Amino acid sequence: MYLARIIGTVVATQKDASLKGVKLMVIQPIDSNGQDAGQPVVAADTIGAGYGEIVFCAKSKEGAMPLRDPNAPVDAGIIGIVDSIYNKA
Repeated sequence: MYLARIIGTVVATQKDASLKGVKLMVIQPIDSNGQDAGQPVVAADTIGAGYGEIVFCAKSKEGAMPLRDPNAPVDAGIIGIVDSIYNKA
């Protein structure tokens, strides 16, 4: 799992039938200090997160597990919304 910030949405006129009704979001992976860590990724939104929110994400097969079809072609999935981050310095 990793942290990310939602930076956009994806509009797809056609997508795999197993993703019908699933929002696709563009996420920017971040570190625990909120700094960008890597390239943006498209992730399936399984919980109704919104633009600018910090979220927990899962990669690979685990990203599709919360979907109606756990075999959907998903490489990343949003699985939780982060309320706050406490960094003990």
